[in-house]
Amino acid sequence: MEIVKIVGFAFVALSIILVIKNKRSDLAVHISLAAGILIFIFMIDKVTSVLQLLQELALKANIDFVYLNVVFKILGIAYLASFCSEICRDAGEGSLASKVEFAGKILILVLAIPILMAVLQGILKIM
Repeated sequence: MEIVKIVGFAFVALSIILVIKNKRSDLAVHISLAAGILIFIFMIDKVTSVLQLLQELALKANIDFVYLNVVFKILGIAYLASFCSEICRDAGEGSLASKVEFAGKILILVLAIPILMAVLQGILKIM
């Protein structure tokens, strides 16, 4: 069970952060960031296998890869913006975290426009 390893690693990192936070809060933020990056690296294999499966399913369903790539980019933006905003909140920068979330939402909206236009064109063809 990989989740047990990840949770164990997170608890060890949390313990270190809590001990160091009182003495050096700047170092605690760096440790938190490093722990988050390591957990993300642990998950890269799983994410790539899911992406490959989705690509195979899209190929079988004759879905255009352009749309699938846009969905993957949107997911990436959502996860990265969330990760970054949580790190900012951990560092006590709630205002910066809100701005990162806002930027992520705008970028997702920009990427979603071609898909929205394709859906609207499909609806117009049906009418």
